[in-house]
Amino acid sequence: MYRETQIIKETSPGIVGETGEFTINVGPQHPATHGVLHLVITLSGETIMKVEPHLGYIHRSIEKMCESLTYRQFIYVTSRMDYLSSHINNHACALCVEKGMQIEVPERAKVIRVLMDELTRIASHELWWGAMAMDLGAFTPFFHAFRERESINEIMEETCGARLTMNYNVPGGVMQDLHPDFQRKVKEFLKLYKSKIHEYDELVTGNIIFQNRMKGVGMLSAKDAISYGCSGPTARGSGVSSDIRKVYPYGIYDKLEFDEVLETGGDSFARYMVRIREMQQSIRIIEQLIDNIPEGDFQAKTKAVLKLPKGEFYTKVETARGELGVYIVSEGGTTPYRIKFRSPGFSNLSVLDHIARGSKIGDLVAMMGTLDLVIPDIDR
Repeated sequence: MYRETQIIKETSPGIVGETGEFTINVGPQHPATHGVLHLVITLSGETIMKVEPHLGYIHRSIEKMCESLTYRQFIYVTSRMDYLSSHINNHACALCVEKGMQIEVPERAKVIRVLMDELTRIASHELWWGAMAMDLGAFTPFFHAFRERESINEIMEETCGARLTMNYNVPGGVMQDLHPDFQRKVKEFLKLYKSKIHEYDELVTGNIIFQNRMKGVGMLSAKDAISYGCSGPTARGSGVSSDIRKVYPYGIYDKLEFDEVLETGGDSFARYMVRIREMQQSIRIIEQLIDNIPEGDFQAKTKAVLKLPKGEFYTKVETARGELGVYIVSEGGTTPYRIKFRSPGFSNLSVLDHIARGSKIGDLVAMMGTLDLVIPDIDR
């Protein structure tokens, strides 16, 4: 795993203990970073003294790019940020435009949006679960995760024409109505998932080797999680209530019964358990809606060219990785004057140095995995 790691500097021995400090590079091309992430790590022997992330390798100037796009167009650029939460990213942008223009979204569209968001959340967590297990040396769970995820990808492809960077939300609702087979295929997925969830515990969660790699590793207190601005499962693994769907409900989430998943352990295993339990809550939400999709329009009637009134507008949603905020400054034209995205990944990455100090280099991959980093979301 660390074959690509290269020693680039060694200081005088005796600076830290008798071994001295030395610096290694992890990335920017490394299988455990799941993207172009470069970490400069200072070690004393095998003990981590400092982790310094270096970003910018895939910076695309997305926020500046959005300033030249219309309010219909810029929504779809966000699919290329956190590509595993593309539906939820689009939902956040659409909500911000609708807030500015005071567009009333039909109930059918609201239900469809939540269904797609929760399917997206499960698909994202499935990929995380399989990839994290593989990072720690367990290859088999990766195939199990992709078995369930493939069912969701087929539903996505049939509904909106894509499997990864989906573009389905528009200001006022969704681009097109659901496929006639949507409800049947979602119910088949629910049945499949429930019949296979026990395998997750047998293969990974209950595995004593896995638990020893995770428990007591990467400790993050509730105070530090708040201080670093963490959100999503990273914060909730330390007992911090931060689920936007509960704290600041949007769409129809205030009408649904589901629990905010909290763990108080603050270690890597606690963050792991939040995501495992969160998938089950998403299943619970889908079950409440799949047979209760209201009839009616899937999109509100809006003008072809949208102009937001002059002012500042902000909305936030809960993605698979945490709080995504969309801030728009409008001068009353057809394009935004300024756009700023508050991505969950940047704040969650900033805590890596804090939780890694004093740990062994062999535990770094486990700690990174529980932060569930998607680099294009951080390096926009």
